[in-house]
Amino acid sequence: MIVDGFDLKSPLICEGIIGDGCGGGRLFIVKDKTLFAYDPMTKEQIILLSSIVNAKSIRKDACIITIVSPYEDIIFDLSKLERVST
Repeated sequence: MIVDGFDLKSPLICEGIIGDGCGGGRLFIVKDKTLFAYDPMTKEQIILLSSIVNAKSIRKDACIITIVSPYEDIIFDLSKLERVST
């Protein structure tokens, strides 16, 4: 499925579920070494984190986004808008 040009089947895109805690209804995307949030309603996007190397996949559980790379799992807390230690 494609939403505003984003392929939702891509391993580098995940959807925020409405009511799950944070970011409901938004898409979370890793592109060009950057994590950003995209709001399909307003068409706005904001940068959340940069300098992400070799991301392989992204997933979201409540307010936590996990980006998997060969080197490390990057944990980003949407409620704090910051990367957290693992």
